Parts: sequence; C-alpha cells; structure tokens
Amino acid sequence: MTRKAVWGSLIFTILVPGTVAILIPILLTGWHRRSDLTPATPLRFLGLFLFFAGLPILLSAIRRFATEGRGTPAPIAPTAHLVVGGPNRYVRNPMYLAVVALILGQALLLSQSPLLWYGVIVALAQAAFVHLYEEPTLRKQFGAEYDDYRRNVPAWIPRRTPWSPAAETR
Repeated sequence: MTRKAVWGSLIFTILVPGTVAILIPILLTGWHRRSDLTPATPLRFLGLFLFFAGLPILLSAIRRFATEGRGTPAPIAPTAHLVVGGPNRYVRNPMYLAVVALILGQALLLSQSPLLWYGVIVALAQAAFVHLYEEPTLRKQFGAEYDDYRRNVPAWIPRRTPWSPAAETR
C-alpha cells in the first residue's frame, strides 16, 4: 500500500461517493422527513438497514483499491492490480451497489420520494458507466484475469459464497 493510493482513495471517497450518496441527498431533501412515502415503521427500519449496511461495504471496497489494487477507484489513478478481494469476492460492483443502498436507505428513512427517483437515476448512470467504460477498460488492462473474474462473479446480484480465484483453478 502506498501513501499516494491511500490519499487518492480518501479524496475520491469524499468527492465522488460522498457527493453522490450524501451531499446531493442532503441538498435534495434538507435531510428532513416528509410523508411522500408510506410512513410505515418497517420501511424506516429498512432504510436504516440499507444505509448502515451500505456504508461499511463502500468503505471496505474503496480501502481494497489502495491495499490490494495499489491505486484508487478513480479512473485518473487506476489500480495496478485487479481488485478481487473483500466485497468484490461476492459482486463485481460493490461500491456502486453500496452508493445506491445509501441513497435508497435515506429515501426510506426520510420518506422522500425524490430520493427514490434520484437513486434510480444514479443506478442507471452507474450501469451505463460500467458497461460502456469500466468493463472494456478492465478487460484491456487485465485481460484473461478480468475475464476469469467476470465469468465467476456477477456484476449486480451478489453470489451466496465468496469467490476465490485459487479455488476455481484446482
């Protein structure tokens, strides 16, 4: 792990996921509870769960970029190694899923329908970015290693068991 990768990942976390998952929802809602959505307590608890489940997944995945990948999640400072550990053993895009979980969690917690729509827009934008830029870039950078990872780990719906590259080659 390099200091540069750690600092780069920290700055990326504040600027990108921090803006998308925290700052914009605050600007859209003032972080005040409304009654656009059903005010049922179970939905609020689901919102709390999504928010507090998404946050450690996001932070763990970003940390892996610095420690395992020796780089950052930012395209301008990519990793030197393909990141396949931690949450990436279950799903190829844990950071994107975590960001959407944070947004949808806030939507349910605050009962704010604009955040539901915002979450859908963010999810669609992320899926387009992954399909049009990220996957072709990773395939070009990591070749067969990425193809093997892609064959074994789904993009959006997590595996039930963690994937291990060594276990697949036995």
